Amino acid sequence: MSQDIKNVPYHVAIIMDGNGRWAQQRGLKRSMGHLEGSKTLEKLGVHILKKGVKVLSIFAFSVENFKRSKEEVDYLMNLFVEMFTKNFKSFQKEHIKVVFSGRKNMLSNEVLNSMNEIQKKTEDNTKGILNICLNYGGQEEIIDASKKIALDYHNGKLDLETLNKETFYKYLYNNLPPIDLLIRTSGELRISNFMLYQMAYSEMVFTNTYFPDFNSKEFDIVLEEYYKRNRRFGGN
Repeated sequence: MSQDIKNVPYHVAIIMDGNGRWAQQRGLKRSMGHLEGSKTLEKLGVHILKKGVKVLSIFAFSVENFKRSKEEVDYLMNLFVEMFTKNFKSFQKEHIKVVFSGRKNMLSNEVLNSMNEIQKKTEDNTKGILNICLNYGGQEEIIDASKKIALDYHNGKLDLETLNKETFYKYLYNNLPPIDLLIRTSGELRISNFMLYQMAYSEMVFTNTYFPDFNSKEFDIVLEEYYKRNRRFGGN
């Protein structure tokens, strides 16, 4: 189906689920699933943004993920450093800007430095935005935004009468547009505290495919499903 560029979702979000189970089904350590998922992300992210999507948000690591085993958490943190400092060259080549959403506490200086490095390298890129949600929680983001609002009001920088659902966005971790399409892989049917404010009217697609196997073809199938949706935003 040929689609006009105006019908392409502006902001797509992906809950990248199933890496560990993908590996376990193959008799591999869970870490190998995370490694394979990182490779999928780099190829898929470039494909999605080349389709005309302007913003791609991905759920890389939640605040709750710190409850996992130390071995798995340590592996993931090292993988993030590797990804941000060495492996994400495709995004720079395609002029994609990388930003991060989430809390900085609990993250090591090495991880934070790698995040700062890729943000600096890509800050002037204009062909799309990759928003990586790391140490992220949707409820936490709303709480943190509320604290910023309270501080601005206390300091006389905010008239509460000017605060509405549009201006609230600027107090979130990144001032990005609402999510048009949410995808969750691996067959789980929940949103897991992900970008709650931004998803108020997003279309949602849940696929049984584990994320390492969620390739460009799989995304294009989801995109066709999105094109069939009638987005009424509470209207008729």
